[in-house]
Amino acid sequence: MSSTRTLELPELALILLIGPSGSGKSTFAARHFEPTRVVSSDRCRALVSDDPGDQDATPAAFEVLHTIVDKRLAARRTTVVDATNVRAGERQSLLRVAKEHDVPTVAVVFDVPEQLCITRNAARTDKPGAEVVRKHHGELRKSTNDLRGEGFHRVHVLSGERETESAGIEWTRLRSNAREEHGPFDVIGDVHGCRAELEELLERLGYHLRRDGNGASVDAEHPLGRRAVLLGDLVDRGPDTPGTLRLAMGMAESGNALIVMGNHENKLVKVLDGRRVKMTHGLELTMEQLSETDEDFRELVRRFCGELPEHYVLDGGELVVAHAGLPEYYQGRDSGRVRAFALYGSTTGETDEAGLPVRYPWARDYRGSAIVLYGHTPVSSAEWLNRTMCLDTGCVFGGRLTALRYPEGELESVPAKQHYSRPARPRAGTDDEAATERRNR
Repeated sequence: MSSTRTLELPELALILLIGPSGSGKSTFAARHFEPTRVVSSDRCRALVSDDPGDQDATPAAFEVLHTIVDKRLAARRTTVVDATNVRAGERQSLLRVAKEHDVPTVAVVFDVPEQLCITRNAARTDKPGAEVVRKHHGELRKSTNDLRGEGFHRVHVLSGERETESAGIEWTRLRSNAREEHGPFDVIGDVHGCRAELEELLERLGYHLRRDGNGASVDAEHPLGRRAVLLGDLVDRGPDTPGTLRLAMGMAESGNALIVMGNHENKLVKVLDGRRVKMTHGLELTMEQLSETDEDFRELVRRFCGELPEHYVLDGGELVVAHAGLPEYYQGRDSGRVRAFALYGSTTGETDEAGLPVRYPWARDYRGSAIVLYGHTPVSSAEWLNRTMCLDTGCVFGGRLTALRYPEGELESVPAKQHYSRPARPRAGTDDEAATERRNR
């Protein structure tokens, strides 16, 4: 006896049911999805013509269908399209809508025998006849061989009547969704291999360091249950990337820290995967330091950094953390565009006097309800701007390592022990170092 198939579906997604008329899509949808989540081509035909089987109403019906899908995805509502969807062109138009709203897409294919579909349709007057079903089957065979190549993030194929009727679903959480984590948190800016400063800052925040037999710090726990949130760029430029990673990974494993990926971790994963990468911006120093560790540690680093989320939505949606920040519309969504913004921010298309891209000042226009904490672009001092704050105060460049206590809103920082690296551009901000020092004491 075969086991029941379980389809894993993202909690926020556009889900296309694909199969000939009579293949069981509507029955499957009614069994597994709330009615408001299902947008049916038959229902849309009925809305515009009072007849769900009126094929002449199909163009107008699909205009309605696309409008509903667009509005639901804009509102972060998972949407299931119950239509044949057997033509690649029909699927592409819906995939474009999902891409515009930075929502992952799932294909559920109903591979049911042609004759069974014909028999089912024969019992219903509002369903197409055998000739149309055969055409659907032919189109299904021709156009669904490479659904992943079309842009679907996941593809599930249900084969035969028994599998389509017995299959179950399991909703999977997006990696960014940590709304149930309510803190309190200590959110820490870019560390860049400054392990000693990270240890000092954690102790100042009240954490107790745990060390291994060699004296290396491998975890830090707060007696009141607070958790650290590290904003990425743990690596590169600084004096001890392996030690920083060992501490951060230990805190993540024990549940004492949440960590998002920075652009420097993203690049490190690529080189550890054997891909060709320019050894610049401190990566060459990191690889030199990692060469003194064993292969098991380097593999652990590769897996750990590669699995980091690009952003988190925390505290019921009240707090968002991302390495380079994140505008309101991207928060809690999942796409290449969202990931790129979280890692690198956005640029204006111009370059500055140093030949570097000019960053678009997204925080200046931010009007979202969530607090957004980020790093990436060093500033002279951490300041609030429209419920956002950059916590990268340039420790590796001789500045400070800064944390914000959330929800208290209190800043804590420690000075760099020395200048470890030269910045590509001056740190942003107009305050002089003396004013910065006074404000952070």
